[in-house]
Amino acid sequence: MARRFGPYGGAYVPETLVPALEELERTWRSARRDPAFRAEHARLARTLAGRPTPLYHARRLSARAGGAEIWLKREDLLHGGAHKFNNALGQGLLALRMGKPRLIAETGAGQHGVATAMIGAALGLSTEVYMGEVDMRRQRPNVDRMRLLGATVVPVTSGSRTLKDAINAALRDWIANVRTTHYLLGSAVGPHPFPSIVADLQGVIGREIRRQSRAAFGRLPDLAVACVGGGSNAIGTFHPLLRTDVELLGIEAGGRTGRGAASLGRGRPGILHGALTYVLQDADGQVADTESISAGLDYAGVGPEHAWLRDSGRVTYRAVRDAGALAAFHWLAEDEGILPALEPAHAVYAAVREARRRPARERIVVTLSGRGDKDLEVVLRADRRRA
Repeated sequence: MARRFGPYGGAYVPETLVPALEELERTWRSARRDPAFRAEHARLARTLAGRPTPLYHARRLSARAGGAEIWLKREDLLHGGAHKFNNALGQGLLALRMGKPRLIAETGAGQHGVATAMIGAALGLSTEVYMGEVDMRRQRPNVDRMRLLGATVVPVTSGSRTLKDAINAALRDWIANVRTTHYLLGSAVGPHPFPSIVADLQGVIGREIRRQSRAAFGRLPDLAVACVGGGSNAIGTFHPLLRTDVELLGIEAGGRTGRGAASLGRGRPGILHGALTYVLQDADGQVADTESISAGLDYAGVGPEHAWLRDSGRVTYRAVRDAGALAAFHWLAEDEGILPALEPAHAVYAAVREARRRPARERIVVTLSGRGDKDLEVVLRADRRRA
């Protein structure tokens, strides 16, 4: 069962969870072959989620950069305001197929929690979302949205009280309630088969980029850029492009000082949340604290497929600091009338830097994985500190 990406991945979990992971893998394999499941998934993706999302030529942002054209894959226009609904929809339908009446989820920035609450309401499933207290404070609008959607939001007070600790709490719940509960894991992390399922469900992003870029400018882009925390929007962008000549660039959070949450840049292999991957660790091998202005990138690990793509050299990974993300937030707001989430603002900053050094004939596509409504208080507070 324990699929790996090179040496990474696997399923390092308590024995209690092995049957649940095997059931999930069997159900996913069966569902992918079932025309009725595929038809229902496609119907809801179109009518509830709002797919396909558009590919947008950011002309004024491109002019600011000078050089290559910048195009935005508008996942911020998906139902709920982020790419997270792609995964929540698919896994919600799997929970129904397995006869599990209860969903649990973890969330950092709150977008996955919102997406889980939305699909739970739409499918009639009870929903609880674990969220660190630090993230609850800085992402208050999403906490309110989850509660209005009928979900119970459970504050996590242990550890750093951020995403890592929310995943720990959700895993403990799943172990205790595995017969009735599906853990709707929100990123391409965790034990097999979660990284593969999330990559499959988020792969719609890259498949649409392939189709839409050919329609928009007659070929595939020269470069695709996406932010990387756990890595779900990035793996969804990259996966369908791996066997092409498109350059792939993943952007991690550098935080205030460059330490941040860049596990691929500064981590080393270790086991976190049931998988072998790159993990930020202290000298004793304990999971290190992280910091980022973006709650969704504030995570000490990364999906195991990203670890393999880093080692293989197929994808380049870099870090962008908080100041760069804030600058890009304002650029996109003032140039294009779009408020990006702080997570993809890191990728926008990197794309502008890349555009400046590339010729005008090149095309760069950035996955705008979420919108910035949730981050307004964070941005305004940061602006006041800098004033």
